[in-house]
Amino acid sequence: MGRVKLGLLATLAAVACVAPSAAGTSPLPASPGPGRSSSSTPAVSGPKGMAKIDHLIFIVQENRSFDHYFGTFPGANGFPTNAQGKITVCVPNPFLGGCSRPYHTSSINQVGGPHDHPDAVADINHGQMNGFVSQLYKFSNPCFAHPFMPSCARSVGPQGQPDVMSYLTGRDIPNYWAYAKQFVLQDRMFGPTDSWTLPSHLFLFSGWSAYCPDPSNPMSCTSNIDLKATSLKWGYGQPPKYAWTDISWLLDKANVSWHYYVDDRTCWLPGCVNHGGTAPSKNPVPGFTDVAQNHDLHKIQTHTDYLNAASAGSLPSVSWIVPASSYSEHPEGKGTVRSGEKYVTKLINAAMRGPDWNSTAIFLTWDDWGGFYDHVKPPVVDANGYGLRVPGMLISPYARQGYIDHQTLSFDAYLKLIEDRFLHGQRLNPRTDGRPDRRPTVRENVPILGDLRKEFDFTQPPQPPLILDPTPWN
Repeated sequence: MGRVKLGLLATLAAVACVAPSAAGTSPLPASPGPGRSSSSTPAVSGPKGMAKIDHLIFIVQENRSFDHYFGTFPGANGFPTNAQGKITVCVPNPFLGGCSRPYHTSSINQVGGPHDHPDAVADINHGQMNGFVSQLYKFSNPCFAHPFMPSCARSVGPQGQPDVMSYLTGRDIPNYWAYAKQFVLQDRMFGPTDSWTLPSHLFLFSGWSAYCPDPSNPMSCTSNIDLKATSLKWGYGQPPKYAWTDISWLLDKANVSWHYYVDDRTCWLPGCVNHGGTAPSKNPVPGFTDVAQNHDLHKIQTHTDYLNAASAGSLPSVSWIVPASSYSEHPEGKGTVRSGEKYVTKLINAAMRGPDWNSTAIFLTWDDWGGFYDHVKPPVVDANGYGLRVPGMLISPYARQGYIDHQTLSFDAYLKLIEDRFLHGQRLNPRTDGRPDRRPTVRENVPILGDLRKEFDFTQPPQPPLILDPTPWN
């Protein structure tokens, strides 16, 4: 296998560098507010029904735990409560003494907490799930020790709790709750690894996170879920560094169409400047050796391209859609919870309004827990994960209506579904995929991993679109 040269990237400049735009997505018309949900749980048909789904869309936001967004959602595995319905959680608080309880917030932006691998280990604390506040010593924020200063009002609770203990409800994120009520909410979706955004997105696209000292040799790669050092990770304008095999390798071999959609202002070639576009931690695709070798950089497209494809009925078989920081929902980011929900609603509305809706399945999730409290201990499937629980949903005309899925899931389940639907069950398996690497686990084959096909009911009439107002708080 020859070493990838930078010149290969330069030849694709025309398709890889996008002209700046005023916003990451085109505006869509406002529409009615959330509709009612159903409590029915119809029977699931067999896997053959998956032939009705021609388009899989994966929308990935940033840094929220399940309990933070859905800890009080009826019927879900949310906060532990007593017989009177009172939340019983109380996490040690070394700044104030005693412990801090979860509290409801209506703030549209939070501080969150540290969320690298060491923080996940400390937060989990051998399954006690009580290290979330203690890890805040890494942040130089006076509000943790002096929470009642006027400047701290936005980021603390009524007893001075740091906002890693906060939670939102359907009043605060009405569209997300509307989707969860109408379609499928996943209450055991775990991040694929107990680390930050980049390793999570590498798992999303490839089922592994690694460092490769020789970018031309997949067998040189070894597991790495830190990837903080510049020398270990790929950055815009650089030759590929990720030599192991990703899902595009299998999709290309089977002639299955795919696109990875990023903010319109994103540019990743030498000489390009990102004016607020998608960061490489959320767009690692150009950093994969096989993507460059297969001349696939043109398959990285913009949000506007997605909106146009949805409208025209020309969506690919597989789509991933990732944000810019200004609407990613990252705590202490450039945007807010509202800017993220607005962006996501526009993406979903576009798919629902388009001619492909009746053959589409949309999966919405968040890449890691963002330091926010969650009470469920993640299962350990290998040295790399799972990570802490994150929100997850299926939105589709054939989604089981008003259903909560309690299967154990991670982003590996997305790869498994892609492979089962379009690749006859072929896995990213070094023994069978024709491009071996040293991944320690074929994640799609982990015994405890659930099957997303069980979230569909192909015997039901297709659910109609649930078109929502992107700005319901106005």
